[in-house]
Amino acid sequence: MEQIRTKADFDRTIAGSGLTVAVFRADWCGDCHFIDPFMPEVEEQRKDQLKLIQLDVEEVEEVSRELNILGIPSFVAFSNGKELVRFVNKARKTRAEIENFLDRAAEVHGQLAGRQ
Repeated sequence: MEQIRTKADFDRTIAGSGLTVAVFRADWCGDCHFIDPFMPEVEEQRKDQLKLIQLDVEEVEEVSRELNILGIPSFVAFSNGKELVRFVNKARKTRAEIENFLDRAAEVHGQLAGRQ
């Protein structure tokens, strides 16, 4: 997962027409570390559908604040610089919940791309 360290890099990365999903996290977050073991496989399985990027909520605080990220880990899907869907709450997220969200994000992205 590509680590995004600046707002400029974030804005540039989400600007493309492909599906980009930002994962907001922090080093001190236990629930963030809970997802670490399975996220590489989840990412690999969907590499043809989407790009996952990672942001530390404290390192890129401006982005976190603008997007109202209150709980972590949180997932926000973007295409063409616009937010499509989000999975943001304070609860621990399971692999199945994350996979369901990523599938839904890909579905929304596909439907919107079909309208253009």
